[in-house]
Amino acid sequence: MADSMTGYGREISEQEGTRIVVEIRSVNHRFLDVHMHFPSSLLFMEDPIRKLVKESLHRGRVDVYITMDGGLQKNVEVDWEAAEQYIQALEDMKSRFHLTGDITIDMVSKLENVFITKQSEDIPDSFQQMLKTSVEQALRQLKDMRGREGKQLTKDLLSRLKAVACWLDMMDQRRPEVINEYKARIRARIEDYAAQPLSQDEPRILQEVALMAEKGDVTEEFTRMHSHLQQFEKALDQHGSVGRRLDFILQEMHREVNTMGSKSNDTLLMEYVLNVKGELEKMKEQVQNVE
Repeated sequence: MADSMTGYGREISEQEGTRIVVEIRSVNHRFLDVHMHFPSSLLFMEDPIRKLVKESLHRGRVDVYITMDGGLQKNVEVDWEAAEQYIQALEDMKSRFHLTGDITIDMVSKLENVFITKQSEDIPDSFQQMLKTSVEQALRQLKDMRGREGKQLTKDLLSRLKAVACWLDMMDQRRPEVINEYKARIRARIEDYAAQPLSQDEPRILQEVALMAEKGDVTEEFTRMHSHLQQFEKALDQHGSVGRRLDFILQEMHREVNTMGSKSNDTLLMEYVLNVKGELEKMKEQVQNVE
């Protein structure tokens, strides 16, 4: 069963006051294109998360959003050099302007960039595992949604495949009638020209009909079209990334149908050809959504 490339998954996890929200969205794309959106404090997890996505998905533009409330353990450090420069500047100001008063800790603590908060480099393994598990759960939800969408796509494609087969059968039934009608037209023209009836085995008539039949022979195209229909249905029944193969088969179908159209000189046959091309165009649009 083919999968769609459109999906969404969301997972929320909490650990020791830290809340993680993972959202993953995917839309159509020719290849797998992964984009990561999360806090700088989680950049160290980019490669492992990207690997999880690539192991799970094959095609589509995938956006991974991770938000974090509470944060990991943080360390507060003092920028001693900045503090010394601030205090020296305050002493110089007191001396220059003859100011009174002491420089207090309350005053220094309010100065900009004296205290620096840094993310702890010691990230607990349990937190990393929680994040990976959340991503895996969100991916599972996304794949489930893509699977449900894929069932609907497959149903629609099979329906259109059946319609194409029906139009081909109608074309096949029409071909002998076209030859007989052409034979009758040739006979009428020759009889009109000769001003007398002609026998059924008139060589000139048979020669004209033979040339017409040969010129309009689409037996090979019909054979290849039915083979393509079988290949398409078989590919639809497979799991994994089948979108590119389906697209290729549709291109081959278009080629065969265009050849049939160029060989057809019958109005009804051309109508059937146009109906087949219309179904193939709709199938091509749907296949763009298949992974």
